[in-house]
Amino acid sequence: MIEQLIAEATECDFKVALETKKPKSWLKSVSAFSNGIGGTLFFGVSDDREPIGLSDVQKDAEAISRLIKERITPLPQFILKPLQEDGKNLLALEVSPGRSTPYYYKADGVMEAYIRVGNESVIAPDYIVNELILKGTNQSFDTLTTEAVKKDYSFTLLEATYLERTGLRFESSDYVSFGLADKNGFLTNAGKLMTDQHTVYNSRMFCTRWNGLEKGSIFDDALDDKEYEGNLIYLLKSGSEFIRNNSKVRFVKEAQYRVDKPDYAERAVTEALVNALIHRDYIVLGSEIHIDMFDDRVEITSPGGMFGGGSIQEYNIYSIRSMRRNPVIADLFHRMKYMERRGSGLRKIVSETEKLPGYTAAYKPEFSSTATDFRVILKNVNYNMCGASVHDAAHDTAHDAAHDTSVISKQNLLLKFCADPKSRDEMQAYIDVSSRSHFSKYYLKPLLSSGKLEMMFPDKPKSKNQKYTTVHSK
Repeated sequence: MIEQLIAEATECDFKVALETKKPKSWLKSVSAFSNGIGGTLFFGVSDDREPIGLSDVQKDAEAISRLIKERITPLPQFILKPLQEDGKNLLALEVSPGRSTPYYYKADGVMEAYIRVGNESVIAPDYIVNELILKGTNQSFDTLTTEAVKKDYSFTLLEATYLERTGLRFESSDYVSFGLADKNGFLTNAGKLMTDQHTVYNSRMFCTRWNGLEKGSIFDDALDDKEYEGNLIYLLKSGSEFIRNNSKVRFVKEAQYRVDKPDYAERAVTEALVNALIHRDYIVLGSEIHIDMFDDRVEITSPGGMFGGGSIQEYNIYSIRSMRRNPVIADLFHRMKYMERRGSGLRKIVSETEKLPGYTAAYKPEFSSTATDFRVILKNVNYNMCGASVHDAAHDTAHDAAHDTSVISKQNLLLKFCADPKSRDEMQAYIDVSSRSHFSKYYLKPLLSSGKLEMMFPDKPKSKNQKYTTVHSK
């Protein structure tokens, strides 16, 4: 039962016993869970998930409730559940994601808010605390009114783009109704981000085309390097142009026509850049969006992790609920038909990439996030063709053929091995593959894509408790 509860928990921590003399050791997790997506603390369980047991469950439950009420402010929502495993008494403290953020640990002369980073609860940086304050008061950075007066700025690019994409003129009243200015003529932060002038320092984008597959020195290893700042529409167009200028469109001759093979899907690039611009955290001082292009991929990184907490790796992008960090900017981009309102951007990135000639599951876009940033990786579907002639591409070398045979053989071994559910580490050890990226590319992803292998927890593909099992044909 304990393994099932752990698998279902959004986040979890384990404590062998209840620490009452130094309660901060576990109360910081209560703060972090409340400030994020929630989570569960298991008392009487070791870090390796072995039930140890508590000697007095009733006494510990009363102490937990008392310490949370005394030292966490505001009071978070939580439920205490007694459990039994192997005849041992345990406690599960389920903490709900809070609406009145930030939730502070307040004791010993300190007042600290915590967030989750990986499997740890750490002190939230100032900019995250500021965002939590906005979230707790149902506000966002882009809705805040500034001291900038609208009549002192121009909006030529915004108005021209709006007319081009919608066929409608941007009226004076639209600035107020769209949330770009208030009735007194003062701009909101969203309005400042749309001026022709560069008025928000963090409204910047750094673009680099690296020589090879890894980052190096800007002076020695960058084939192209650009910095852009200002209006969000200008950043979108500049980023798209940079990627287009550093990409190629190859073609394959068929009997009576030719098939164009672009490195990247243009719509996928646009969706990824729009996602970075509207969901990034503009509160982070001295921050910018980064576009890093390599021979085999484009990485688009923006400041700010998942707005609701957690990481994108924990979610299924086909069922994730959209949460908008900057709702005014998101609404404006939707009106200009750069995005769909229902938050299907990540799914669109995948579906548009899948339409490319030569696409296979190995080229599926990847998404990752931490507490401080969000990254989209688009794969160059022509990378394997680079430097190879049509003749070369059509004739595998003996080494390639031997490699393919070895991979297929090991894939078959894995399918037999996973008749009973196995973890990724167990699978890698079984076929003696140490590299996680190599195992993912040649074994795990192909078997999942073919439908021969399936996840035990498909709704949480990145769960640390994930296991895989063979799909038996009927």
